[in-house]
Amino acid sequence: MECLVPPKRQKSSVVKQAHEDVQVQEQCMKAKVFPIGGMAMTKPTNIRVVSKRAHQRSVMELLKPVRLVITFGIGLTLMGCGDGSDEGMARAQNTGRDFVAPTVFQAAGPDIASIQNTIEQYRIALKGNNNGNDGPHPDGRREINWDGGGVDTTTAPVTPFNTFLNTRGAQFTTTGTGLSQAPPSGGAQGGLATLFNNPTYGTSFSTFSPKRLFTPVDSNVTEAHFFVPGSNGTVPAKVSGFGAIFTDVDLPDGSGPGDKNGNRQSSTRIECFGTDGGLIYSSFVAASPGDGSLSFLGVVFTDARIARVRITSGDTAPGPNDDGTHDIVMMDDFLYGEPQPIHVTP
Repeated sequence: MECLVPPKRQKSSVVKQAHEDVQVQEQCMKAKVFPIGGMAMTKPTNIRVVSKRAHQRSVMELLKPVRLVITFGIGLTLMGCGDGSDEGMARAQNTGRDFVAPTVFQAAGPDIASIQNTIEQYRIALKGNNNGNDGPHPDGRREINWDGGGVDTTTAPVTPFNTFLNTRGAQFTTTGTGLSQAPPSGGAQGGLATLFNNPTYGTSFSTFSPKRLFTPVDSNVTEAHFFVPGSNGTVPAKVSGFGAIFTDVDLPDGSGPGDKNGNRQSSTRIECFGTDGGLIYSSFVAASPGDGSLSFLGVVFTDARIARVRITSGDTAPGPNDDGTHDIVMMDDFLYGEPQPIHVTP
């Protein structure tokens, strides 16, 4: 759970400020545990965060303003509380005064089981069926697993990536050379290990759905744009929610002395933008220790309002070793609401 604690004031008001800080934290720490093992955190606004994590540990990040992150049992819950008001939430998300809180699903752990329940809850929240390649439809969701029916081919990097533009209403771009689908290793082209000329990638990453992952080349930024399925990219669209699975997210990883260099920033983030181009939600992706871990972050609004998504995967472009200096992250399945046409008001 993540609460924004007001910065310290002058010495004369320290006692009063400490009392106010405790009140803010108490307001944020209202929780209930679901029978399936997830956890929902609630506050006076309508935000809810569902998460599950296989390892117990406390994570503390000191930012400006101070950010308090607490681990509860097997679930790591992250939520910006601000001062409890809508304006406070807007400041926490850097989205302006009209911030509308989505429902947020977040999980991380060493294997598929660590995030499976949270992903199933997210599918339910998107409502309706997985619409596959047909449509358009008035509701439901789309999913992309990059696997092509289980093939292990490494595709050449390309941008824009239009493989699912007409069938599932999604186009992906990057500022780098292009986007590629590849297994961690193997296949005729050698997978990520050959694509990035780094044999350690064969064991650094795992898949949620075998056999391929998705990655930008010469960049760590991927953008998703939505269109009405069947329109071949001619009818811009918006979606109610977007979620993604990541492998080997190592940061944030706490703070401390030695090679941690004090307080460390998160490496992986999802940002959602509205039809006017403005940021409507942003959050970092939970980390889990060890190679090949899996993380999930998904958000869903009550209506379709996301027109574009920016994903930052890792703190640098793939290529270097995934070590204490670099956090290299790959992407797996994407899930999003059925694309709905954007109606332009004259």
